[in-house]
Amino acid sequence: MPRNPSTGVYSKPAGTTPSVGQVIDPVPWNALTTDLGNEITNSLPRDGSAPMVAPLKAASGTVSAPGLGFASTPQTGLYLKGGGLLGFAQNGVDVSFDQALVYAAKSGDYTALASDDNAVHRFTAAATLTLTAAATLGANWHYCVIADGGDVTIDPNGAETIDGAATLVLKDGYSIEIICSGAAFFTNKLFARIQSKADSSAVGDFIVGLTLSNNGGSPNTHIDFAAGSARTGSSFVSSATSLTKRVTGTFAAGTGAGGLDVGAVAANATYFAYALRKDADLSFDIVLSTSATIGGVTTTLLTGYSIVKCIGVVLTDASLLIRQFVMYPRDEYTFVTPAKDAVSGAISTTSALLALTVPNGVKVKAKLRFELTSSATTNAALIHDPAQGILTAGISGDGGNLGAVQVAGNYAIGSQDVWTNTSKQVRQVAGAAGNIWVWTEGFHFPCGRSA
Repeated sequence: MPRNPSTGVYSKPAGTTPSVGQVIDPVPWNALTTDLGNEITNSLPRDGSAPMVAPLKAASGTVSAPGLGFASTPQTGLYLKGGGLLGFAQNGVDVSFDQALVYAAKSGDYTALASDDNAVHRFTAAATLTLTAAATLGANWHYCVIADGGDVTIDPNGAETIDGAATLVLKDGYSIEIICSGAAFFTNKLFARIQSKADSSAVGDFIVGLTLSNNGGSPNTHIDFAAGSARTGSSFVSSATSLTKRVTGTFAAGTGAGGLDVGAVAANATYFAYALRKDADLSFDIVLSTSATIGGVTTTLLTGYSIVKCIGVVLTDASLLIRQFVMYPRDEYTFVTPAKDAVSGAISTTSALLALTVPNGVKVKAKLRFELTSSATTNAALIHDPAQGILTAGISGDGGNLGAVQVAGNYAIGSQDVWTNTSKQVRQVAGAAGNIWVWTEGFHFPCGRSA
């Protein structure tokens, strides 16, 4: 066949270039017409009436002059990039397309490579995902990670960052897409948006669960916190498991670790328990502080944590031991052994403050029992909220909450829940001089539990 299959150049058969007056030999001329008919048959019709029967081989072209273009727009079409890659030109500008998505499951630590561009990896166990250097992966490299069996710690190369941080912990059950800029890594912020949504969508100030109790093995030094959740405004944290903290050490993350924000455990002290949320992975923890407000908590040891809410309180005794208690619904505490806060204490018609064994720095409703004796044949006493000011005891005054003494030297008893001031005090006054005993059974310290 006269057409060269490599170059496509057609050469006429020999003996088909006649001269004037020459007798034409039919053999070469018949071969010529046969070749021409074959080549016309093998040519692609411009009207598209027949398809190609073999691969179409286009010129390599460039982004500004594609090997396969259009008559009306010659700078739009297909061309061959370096490395044998197909390029798409649109008005002389390269148009990029993702390579095929590839899914794989990973059961342990893994290093993401350039070949993982547009891959989806599902981690079925806790693992560390190391990222190859951003310069090696290049701009536009992107990669999807699914944590489906444990937390995945994403660790960029060297001093490189992801979302501005040295590492990112993807919690079990979540997924993110990682994008490389060529110098650093970023995510699609899905994890952050979920966190933000959890904060902003729920409304209110509450605690569910997270009840306090003395630890069974070390009740004098350790406090257990049940599973639950807490919210204040837009800040929310939850824990699916219980957590234990001790008052004999400063704060360290995790169950069984120290809980104090600063210093050492003190005698007859009040320690407020605050729920913490770790910013990196939203995990739950507890810090114990003598401050009755979040603003007063010492945060030196709390870098990377947000203080969410006060969820309870712990008291120590003169021996630096935690007072043992039982916590009931709606933030009610009852001491295992009632505190005897007045023993034959003097009481008279002059109103006086009486200190109780309750939390310091906040108002609580103390659960009190009292007993009164007097040399007067008729007497009554009144123990009340200091916020009421100076009251007088007796029928002719503001009444009483201890029964009247009908015989000199006899005893009257009573009980009542009474609000204190922030210095742990209530007021006491009697219709006549006498002596009083006061037992503090416990207290109500409202933190926001509805059950």
